[in-house]
Amino acid sequence: MTEQQEVSIGERFKDFIRNYRDSTGLKYLDRVNRMINLDMSSLIVDYPDLYRYDHELAELLIDQPKKVLEEFDDALKEVIVAEDAEFAKRKGKFHVRIQGLFDTTKIRDVKTEMIDKLVQVEGIITRMKPVRSRMIRALFRHEKEGCNAEFYWPMDEEEIIEDKIERPPACPVCGESGGRFVLLRDKSTYIDWQEITLQERPEDVPGGQMPRSIMVELTEDLVDIARPGDLVTVVGIVEPVPVGNDKSPFFELRVNANSLRVSEKALEEVSISREDEEQILRLAKDPWIREKIIASMAPTIYGHWDLKEAIALQLFGGVPKVAPDGTRIRGDIHVLFIGDPGVAKSQLLQSASRIAPRSIYTSGKGSSAAGLTAAVLKDQRTGEYYLEAGAMVLADGGLAVIDEFDKMRNEDRVSIHEAMEQQTVSVSKAGIVARLNARASVLAAGNPKYGIYDSQRPFTDNVNLPPTVLSRFDLIFVVRDLMAMEHDRRLARYVLDVHSDYAKFTPEVDPQLLKKYVIYAKRYSKPQLTEEAKQIIEDFFVTMRSSAQKYGGGEGQAPVPITARQLEALVRLAEAHARMALKDRVEVEDAEEAVRLVLSFLSSVGLDVEEGIIDYSMIATGASFHTRRLMTVITDTIRRLMEDGRPCVKLDDIVKDVTNTAKVPKEKVEDTIKKMNQGGMILEHRAGCYKLP
Repeated sequence: MTEQQEVSIGERFKDFIRNYRDSTGLKYLDRVNRMINLDMSSLIVDYPDLYRYDHELAELLIDQPKKVLEEFDDALKEVIVAEDAEFAKRKGKFHVRIQGLFDTTKIRDVKTEMIDKLVQVEGIITRMKPVRSRMIRALFRHEKEGCNAEFYWPMDEEEIIEDKIERPPACPVCGESGGRFVLLRDKSTYIDWQEITLQERPEDVPGGQMPRSIMVELTEDLVDIARPGDLVTVVGIVEPVPVGNDKSPFFELRVNANSLRVSEKALEEVSISREDEEQILRLAKDPWIREKIIASMAPTIYGHWDLKEAIALQLFGGVPKVAPDGTRIRGDIHVLFIGDPGVAKSQLLQSASRIAPRSIYTSGKGSSAAGLTAAVLKDQRTGEYYLEAGAMVLADGGLAVIDEFDKMRNEDRVSIHEAMEQQTVSVSKAGIVARLNARASVLAAGNPKYGIYDSQRPFTDNVNLPPTVLSRFDLIFVVRDLMAMEHDRRLARYVLDVHSDYAKFTPEVDPQLLKKYVIYAKRYSKPQLTEEAKQIIEDFFVTMRSSAQKYGGGEGQAPVPITARQLEALVRLAEAHARMALKDRVEVEDAEEAVRLVLSFLSSVGLDVEEGIIDYSMIATGASFHTRRLMTVITDTIRRLMEDGRPCVKLDDIVKDVTNTAKVPKEKVEDTIKKMNQGGMILEHRAGCYKLP
């Protein structure tokens, strides 16, 4: 490159800043003035603008980014000096940040031929190291008689390239190499520095392969603008860094970031063309669009219409809201399937994972608490701790699919409590206190406690899941493997047809188009409740609650058919049903369908099989209101019988007294006492003798 060409790069860029116009006027001159007003040190340049103005300069930027960006930074400073010399002198250094390259390179495609080239990569931050101060110019003092000069090394303003600071070969003032060269740390020049790990988006990972990662180096105003779990787009220069010691012939590639942009909306990175939009709007006008979408969920699976509808509603989701005081009301819908083996639960989950624009699939057996939420790890090289995002954080803005939910250890399962309700993951370990976003819908499936669902037992006895987790699901479905000759014949014929002529089982809506349809709906459809829809939901809630008043009793001793949590679930389901047709209003049909699904869920899962009534508090507390009332009687009995000074009360005495008082079978009393002892409500002082804690 000739000297004239080097000069012309800066001149051409200054010409671009001063003369580029768009519909708003002089776009980049306005941005420079905004930089000055807001005390900023970086100018964001959209690459397509530069390409339209001077395509040769734009292409040169891709091929020789280091040289060109240095020229750009110098040219920007000259422009700022002309606008405000005092500001330029105070800030000293300015940067041009490039965004929006035409091509986004996949992380797994960053190879050797891209070294020293400008690339754009996209991924999720999985690891983030703390911010450090990196020395870019070292100030030395030459301690020798007759000198004692202080000087910067390197002499010019080039950064220290290596990871270690080299001793100057000789004093530039006296020319001598003898004596001590003392590094003056407090007077040297530093910049903020941070290293993050960028991992491929789940949807970009080829089937059966491990996701790839790449290290990204952030400096100055790029540090700490993102956090683990964020989807980011990085433009930077590919550099080789040695693996192991400095003498190793092996190097790994790293991106030295020039710009970093956080995707505020989880789905904004997916582009929808004009043709796609026309197809989507044409589909939305179809009066049977909802049925077609539901039928497109796992078309090779026979039946399970309600389950498929629940998955479809979950993909679209309700409308998230933020109150004026900052309170966030989630729009994500959580769904749980509990059912017999071999009823295609896992197939339904896999289908949902494929259609969801962003999803993380994990199995309960292979998931730990840290793997689901976030982990604090120790860097073996530096000894520092850093954050690594887990599945719920990586699924932010999408769908977290957890199969074999019942096989998880209880301490691992409870880790997602906060993520499901508050939609955040809080970490407080090894001095790191952080809160990460986990705005994901959870779709989970598990098997009953005894292998096959026993309809003679209440739901809470059939599942090995704590009430605290169960109560956070908006919809819970019991999937039974019922045996009936006509049903079995249709099922067998359907499965055999799938195996003999699977080509005819094509989805009603193409999966790729359906994925874009979901994105479009979540991006543009924000349906609001109409008065008629609100009235239907209100009437259902009040009617269900009033049905329990006839039982009377004290607080906690009456069945609770529905709670405010299901009221919010009804709103989310109704909004999702309206979104499926891209409507801007939640109408009567949407509210009625939401009521039908919730009633179906409550009548199967919340049914007290002993009394034949709906009691949602069974799910929330793990016990029906009759059981809670019996627990109160047992507690009162033990307290009364201990008044004579005995240390504990024998089991036979408790059973005899309670059966006479409450008219309850002996087996029921014994079983309740056993559960109370396990739950810590009463204590077994010695074998067969109980007392209150």
